[in-house]
Amino acid sequence: MLADGKVTRSALSALQSSVEDYWRRDDRHGGASLRPAVVGHLRYVSQLMHSADGSLRHDLQSLAAELARLAGWACFDARQYSTARTYFTQALRLCHGQDDHLFMANVLSCMSLQATYDGKPCDAVALACKAQDTARAAGEQPLVMSMLHMREAFAHATLRDAPACHQAIDRSRDAYEDARGRVAEAPSWIRYFDETKLIVDTGIALAKLGEVTRAEPLIAEGLRRETTAQQRGRAFHAFWLATAQLQQGRLDAACHSAGLALDLSASLDSPRIAGHVADFHRLLAPHARETPVIAFEQHMREVLG
Repeated sequence: MLADGKVTRSALSALQSSVEDYWRRDDRHGGASLRPAVVGHLRYVSQLMHSADGSLRHDLQSLAAELARLAGWACFDARQYSTARTYFTQALRLCHGQDDHLFMANVLSCMSLQATYDGKPCDAVALACKAQDTARAAGEQPLVMSMLHMREAFAHATLRDAPACHQAIDRSRDAYEDARGRVAEAPSWIRYFDETKLIVDTGIALAKLGEVTRAEPLIAEGLRRETTAQQRGRAFHAFWLATAQLQQGRLDAACHSAGLALDLSASLDSPRIAGHVADFHRLLAPHARETPVIAFEQHMREVLG
């Protein structure tokens, strides 16, 4: 990877390709199993920074920041929240002074989502709003803003603040409409946030609010549109669909959707998915003697061992 003791531009390109591969593998298999490789790459790139200068050092520092963010995301997916915060903080420190406001906004959005999972929705709202302010400093980026407004909506939904949640959803939809036809202008890391993602995330936010009748068709439509490459996302969304159906008293449909989620999760290494399995299973407790639940529990034993 080095020529005459110095970092080469081709080495940097190879490292950047590895990061893009991590993105794909995270979508398909979950982030937990990626942690050793990502952390090892982060250490290696941090060492290379000391032997580089000029634009190469700047680019290596940016790459190290993304690897730190990825390490934080992998720890988040593994439900290791304290360690994840450490890596997210490192990512922000590495990009400090580089004026990469969009990257900083991305890291803050990850921290917001983690705070939502970690039972700290007030922190999640504050982090999402800080991410939006940071992104605005980069100029007009409607696709980024659409995702950031949705992260805010998740946090408000967790707080059961319906007016604030609906306002954030509306802002997310409006920003997405502004982004139509301009996806090529957006950073590569945000292009996953397409119309399907907007639809399914809107459904999840509404489900978090308890508005399950409105949420179910949106989540179902998002799940129908998603590709097999989005394995972890489809598993999450199938569990959300099952939860929305269960809350409407549709036990057969809920267990069927949860069975799909189990099948999708079989090839994943994502403790967050395991958390959703456990949460849904607890919701089934009042119906433990019902035939669909007995069948689902048998399926769960077969899939999870």
